[in-house]
Amino acid sequence: MQSKATTVDQYLAALPEERRAVLSAVRDVIRAHLDADYQEGMQYGMIGYFVPHSVFPAGYHTDPRQPLPFAALASQKSHMALYLMGVYGQPEQERWFRDAWAKTGKKLDMGKSCVRFKTLDQVALDVIAEVIRRTPASAYIAHYTSVIRPAPKAKAPTAAKKTAAKKTAAVKKTAAKKTAAKKRA
Repeated sequence: MQSKATTVDQYLAALPEERRAVLSAVRDVIRAHLDADYQEGMQYGMIGYFVPHSVFPAGYHTDPRQPLPFAALASQKSHMALYLMGVYGQPEQERWFRDAWAKTGKKLDMGKSCVRFKTLDQVALDVIAEVIRRTPASAYIAHYTSVIRPAPKAKAPTAAKKTAAKKTAAVKKTAAKKTAAKKRA
């Protein structure tokens, strides 16, 4: 569920007390271990942790107007979630995360980057702290740029029209030559 809140405080204030307490506790752990080059704010209707444009001007490749997402916290319809983009797409990091969580004895309910939970006692806060701490923004940016290929440059519309016009002219010229050759024959 995306929130229309424009600040983290507004987002938290709109939650039922029980969920506010859980997300606030997870948020405190994240903020205590977050590299200084990340920022917290609202992103995609959730509490987001991201690399701001002042650190990474290119922004998020699918929407360069957005800063590069790193993690997010959200209250969803049937659960709460922590999204860890720093784990997604990094097999070593994901393996470490899953192993560390398993060692706590807590059940991990995780998708590709989403850790789902309903209560605070389901969350391995020490593992969350460590995964956040071990991913400084510089390392995250380095990995991100190594796996994201620049989008192919699109042809300008006028160039595409010129190419189509040239092909049409070539087809007409070939047809005219064939017609002339038939008349001579």
